[in-house]
This record gives sequence, C-alpha cells and structure tokens, in this order.
Amino acid sequence: MFDSAQSLLIGVDGGGSGCRVAIGTSTDGVLARAEGGRANAASDPVLAIRNIVATVQAAAAKASIPAPALDGAFAHLGLAGVMTPQDSLRMSSALPYANTVVTDDRPTTVIGALGGQDGYLLSIGTGTIVAENTGGSFSYIGGWGFHLSDQGSGAWLGRAGLEQVLLCHDRLADHTDLTRALFAKFGDDPSAIVAFSMSAKPGDFASLAPDIVSGARDGDKWGQSIMTCGADYLTRGLLALGFQTGNTLCLTGGLGSHYARYLPPKFLKKQITSRGNALDGAFELARSGMANQRSRS
Repeated sequence: MFDSAQSLLIGVDGGGSGCRVAIGTSTDGVLARAEGGRANAASDPVLAIRNIVATVQAAAAKASIPAPALDGAFAHLGLAGVMTPQDSLRMSSALPYANTVVTDDRPTTVIGALGGQDGYLLSIGTGTIVAENTGGSFSYIGGWGFHLSDQGSGAWLGRAGLEQVLLCHDRLADHTDLTRALFAKFGDDPSAIVAFSMSAKPGDFASLAPDIVSGARDGDKWGQSIMTCGADYLTRGLLALGFQTGNTLCLTGGLGSHYARYLPPKFLKKQITSRGNALDGAFELARSGMANQRSRS
C-alpha cells in the first residue's frame, strides 16, 4: 500500500518493442509494474511520451496510487534512441514528473544485469548493448541506432533475414526452409517486403527474429550464417572493450541466451545469470537520484 508521506519512485525501460514501468518507494520497493506500447525516443518521440505516461498511470492504478501523487515523483527513464543531452532534455521536459532523468537504455541495463558488479554485458533484444563496468564507470561499443548499428539484435536479424530472402528471390542464393517461410509471410511477393521495409520500425523487424533463431537451431544454413555473423560482431565488441578469458560475462535480453552457442566457449567460463533487468536498473537509478538530491539539500 502506498504511503503518501513517501516520495514516489518511477523506473521506465523503453524501446522499440514496448515500455515497462515500475513504481514504488525507497522503503517499500516496487509496488506495481505495467507494460505498454513502444517508447523509442528516436523513431517516434511523441508516441514514446504518450505510451510512457499511459503506462505509468496504469502502474499507479495497480498500486492504488492517486494520480496527483505522480507529479512529485522521482523518475529515471532508460530509453532506446536517446543519443545526446538534447534528446534527454527534450524527453524529460515533456514528462509531468517533478524530478525526471532520461538516459539511453545502456546504464539501466548494465545496473540491472550486473547489480553494480564489475564485468561485461551483452544485452541483445530489439537492439544491442555491448558494455563493460569497472567500479561504476561504463564503457560501450556501438549503440548508434538501428540504421547504423545494433548488429546482432532482433531488428538486425529480421532485416538480415529479409535481405537473404530477396537474394534468394533474385537467384543469387539458394532458398532454404527459413527463407521460404519468411517469404511466405509476405505472400511470396518481393514488393510487399520492400513496402514493409519503408515504414517498419526496429520492433517490426525484430518480430521476425524468432524465425531466424528457430531456423538456425534446426540447422538452416542461412539462419546459422546470420546468427554466426551477429556473434562475430558481439565477440569483436567484447574484445575491443578489453574482455579476457575469465572475466565475468552476462548475457541478457530476449536473444542473449540464444547467442551462447555461437560465442567462443572460453568466453563463457565465468558467465553469470543476470541479477535483474533494465527496469530494475531504472528503478534503482531513480532511488539513487532521490538520495543524491536529498543529500545535497
């Protein structure tokens, strides 16, 4: 039950496939959670704000928190598509909460997964995060958005799968069960694939990722080729951050576990289970933000 004498904390994890909200207090922790629509700050910031506000309201209703109490909340949002301080300011100023910090989704993901522990992270969902934490100092590879980055991600897998379909249609490669199945989703019409690509968001492409993962698991040569290419990027990213055999490594996201079989086995010698997710990280950062502000008062 919400104690009105306490300040509210709001954590938000937002991306191309949807947003998640946790609401609670520093003393009681998370009181309720809710899930909502897409919240990518780059691809559609207006929609992102609308979905975030609606999802926060849904979480508050679950916890019987009156709507006016939200105004004074301490909120931390980790959103895909936040690239610059201007992006952060634009998103935070559009939200109705008194104390709002907006970052990209990398810090929240690292805090959630590693729980403050030193180590390396591969978080692979709609997008891709390759990160390292040493004493609370983060280093990253990539993160430049779907159009130029996010190799290995669900969105990247979906796009790569459709690219292979068109190569097969043009007789530059041989069809497999995977490419035929993907082609069938579009009525075996290459023009339908092109039309889809013109307006598709990262989450739309990512909806095709399970087909690639399943095809690879069943031995489909194109599925395995695409997954191997994604894993090669992830491997090079870890090495660029200084990863060495024996370092702690955490695989998270909807696709993280599926890449384990494609990474060098020696990389997994000290693999750990995620301590939490990006939403947990966002809530903890909201808690830290409140504590820091009060310590300065």
